[in-house]
Amino acid sequence: MDATVQNEKKSKGLPKSVGILIGVGVALAFLAIILVHRNPLAVPKEEWIKKAIAVGMVLVSLTAFIALYDKIVVLPKELWGNRELIWKLARNDFKKRYAGSTMGRVWAFIQPIVTVGMYYCIFGIIFPARAQLAASGVKAPYVVWLTAGLIPWFYFSEAIGGGTSALIEYNYLVKKVVFKISILPIIKVIAATFIHAFFVLLLLVLYFVFHFSPSLYLIQLIYYSFCMFFLALAISYSTCAIVVFFRDLSQIIGILLQVGMWATPIMWEIGVIPEKYRIIFKLNPVFYIINGYRSALFEKQWFFEDFYSTMFFWITAAIIFGIGALIFKRLKPHFADVL
Repeated sequence: MDATVQNEKKSKGLPKSVGILIGVGVALAFLAIILVHRNPLAVPKEEWIKKAIAVGMVLVSLTAFIALYDKIVVLPKELWGNRELIWKLARNDFKKRYAGSTMGRVWAFIQPIVTVGMYYCIFGIIFPARAQLAASGVKAPYVVWLTAGLIPWFYFSEAIGGGTSALIEYNYLVKKVVFKISILPIIKVIAATFIHAFFVLLLLVLYFVFHFSPSLYLIQLIYYSFCMFFLALAISYSTCAIVVFFRDLSQIIGILLQVGMWATPIMWEIGVIPEKYRIIFKLNPVFYIINGYRSALFEKQWFFEDFYSTMFFWITAAIIFGIGALIFKRLKPHFADVL
C-alpha cells in the first residue's frame, strides 16, 4: 500500500499552482528582456513593431498555457518520467535500422555525403553560385558554406520523417495499454540525432581543412542542434498523430520538405533577395537555425546578439510544441482502434 501511494505521489509531479507560477515567471522574464532590450543600430519604428509582435506572442502563449495547463504538461511529464527507456529505445532504433544490410549503419552516412558532393558539383563548379556568395559578402569556401546549410536540413528532414511515422512503425506498441506511446516520436528524433552528431564532426573537419582556426563560437553548434531537435520534435507530435488517420500526410510532408529545401536559403544566400522580401524567408524557423550554423562558423557572432530572431524562434517553437501536445492528447484514445 505504501509503495502504491509513493508511486501516485511521484506521478503527480509539480502541483498545478506551482507549474502555472513557473510559467508566469518565465513569461514575465521574457517580457522584461524584450522591453528592456535596445538595438542602437535598428530603426526605432521597426524595433517597436518587433517588440509589439513579440509581446503579443508571449501574452497569447501564456494565456493558452494557463487555460490548457493540464493538457499541455502531460506530454513533458511523460517524456521526463521515461527518459531512461527513451534513451535505450532510441539506441536500439538506430542499430536495427540497417541491421539487414551488408554495410549496416554505414548507409546512414553515405547518402548525405553523396548528396553534398552532388550539390557542390552543380552549384559550386557548374553554375556560378560562388559568385553570388561572394557578391553577398560571405567570406567562406562554397563547399564549407553549403555543407553548413545542408547538414542541419538533413537532420530536420530525417527527424520529421521518422517522427511522423513513429506510431505507424511501432503500431504493436501503440496497442499495448501499459506502454507510454508518447515517447515514440522522440525516440525517432533522437535516433536521427546520432547521425547528425557524426555530420557535425565531419563539418568541423572540413572547416579546419580549409584553414579556419578553432573558436569559442563553435560551441554554438550544440545550441543550434538542440534548436533543431526541439523544433523537429514539436512538429512531429502533430504530424505523427494526424498521419494515423490521414496516411497521405506522409507524402505531403515529403513534398513540403522538397519545396522547403529550395525555399530556405540553404544552397543560395539570402543576400540575393531584395531587402523588403527577406522577412518572408526569415519567418521560417528553420532559417534561424541554418543561419545560426553559418554564423557560428564564419561570422563569429553569439546567438543572443540576434535578439529578436532568437526570441521569435523560441516563442514559435514553444507554440508549435503546445499545439502538438494538444493534438496528440486529443487523438491518442483512438490510435489503437485505427492501427
